[in-house]
Amino acid sequence: MKNILLAGLALILVLVTVVLVRTLMFTPPAHEARTPVALEIDRERVAQRLAEAIRFRTISRQAPDAGDIAAFEAFKAWFGDTYADALAVMRKEEVAGHTLLLTWPGTDAAAQPVLLTAHYDVVPVIPGTEEDWQHPPFAGDIVDGVVWGRGALDDKGALVAIMEAVSLLVEQGFTPRQTVYFSFGHDEEIGGEKGAAGVAALLAERGIQLDWSLDEGSFILDGLIPGVTKPVAMINVAEKGYVTLDIIAHAEGGHSSLPPQDTAVTRLARALVQLSRSPVPGGLDGVTGEAYESIARHMPFTQRMAFANQWLFGGLVESMLTRLPAGNAMLRTTTAPTMLSASIKENVLPITATATVNFRLHPRDTVEGLVEHVTRAINDERVEVVARRGTPASPVARTDTQGFNAMATATRQMLGDVVITPGLTVAGTDSKHYGKVADNAYRFHPFIVGPADISTVHGTNEKLSVDNLMLGTGFYMHLLTSLAPEAVDTQGD
Repeated sequence: MKNILLAGLALILVLVTVVLVRTLMFTPPAHEARTPVALEIDRERVAQRLAEAIRFRTISRQAPDAGDIAAFEAFKAWFGDTYADALAVMRKEEVAGHTLLLTWPGTDAAAQPVLLTAHYDVVPVIPGTEEDWQHPPFAGDIVDGVVWGRGALDDKGALVAIMEAVSLLVEQGFTPRQTVYFSFGHDEEIGGEKGAAGVAALLAERGIQLDWSLDEGSFILDGLIPGVTKPVAMINVAEKGYVTLDIIAHAEGGHSSLPPQDTAVTRLARALVQLSRSPVPGGLDGVTGEAYESIARHMPFTQRMAFANQWLFGGLVESMLTRLPAGNAMLRTTTAPTMLSASIKENVLPITATATVNFRLHPRDTVEGLVEHVTRAINDERVEVVARRGTPASPVARTDTQGFNAMATATRQMLGDVVITPGLTVAGTDSKHYGKVADNAYRFHPFIVGPADISTVHGTNEKLSVDNLMLGTGFYMHLLTSLAPEAVDTQGD
């Protein structure tokens, strides 16, 4: 008995030692320390230009009206006048009527080109919430170092930062080595099916394959990741797919005064409960694992211990992340019932009851596999699963490339000590189109956002600080001037 006890204690000691050693070794890799680089950027000019851009009501609707079209035309005229000097060294084209495609020729015609993108269409303001805005959503007010208005963060701020960077570099006589394309979309908020898709088709038709593209996606996250005190620059390397399924329950119908024990509605309700109890399997592998591998190294000891020893604590880590909406979205394909329909009248039992469920597809999953999972989870032959639309997740871009490293370097040149990590875009962007003509498609906004900022995107009181505009403009300046293969930095953290 004593020998068994001693053996058990020895085993525990070995286990504790392994856990502690692995935790102590689980630290951020060393990278070259960088002091933020100050740039000569006119704060007032940059802020004023974003304010002007916001005042154009370039609203994307499924069925645009004449007023919307006029706003897009006015924005294009403003863009041409405002950035005339920069456009003088570029070729400017319009795709699908309103998307702007610019070509800045590089000095090395043999070098593979790159693409920077943004979009200037915006979502409508929710009717009835206009009075909730601290400043009118299309006034473009600049108050206390903040530019207010719809589109400030999504995505006119990025467009202005890009063009201000280009303008300053043109003033300095700079010409990139690689040809740089710029695409400024007009219909991203409704899928980019004409603008970005048209640009990608046009580039493909011309035989142009991009080295990399950079679109919106994530931000520099401040206070959004529990336990991490440093800003986290999440350069997203993939984008989730988009799948919508109709879950249709069938029954006989009839008069509501003589209801059977089981109706189409009750069958549908059971199906949705079964679906909610059977989430698509997740996991800390692939791009998800790579992201948390980078971030967790900057967490406090206890969290680092859990991530460093997933062979022991993996189940606990996944359970903790699943309880957080953002963590759960990184782990798996998400399930979101969004629409319900059944009877045509309150006293009529429906023949069918339908739930529309939206899924954001993780790169590890397929549309076909998802349909099989949902059918198996519901397990009721009286309930039909019909795919309404399905777009697979994007390919996963590499992190050991000149493009990713140039973005990491530019971020450090602006902020110094910042966590660089790959990530996964859980919503949709125009990169689903641009990625078709790019070896690697990245998704990243060089703006610092905190918990209070996220809800303003597509919501109320959207705004962007002038400090962020300066940060973004500087980032794009550094990125454009560091395209040469030798201008790289240590990958990730």
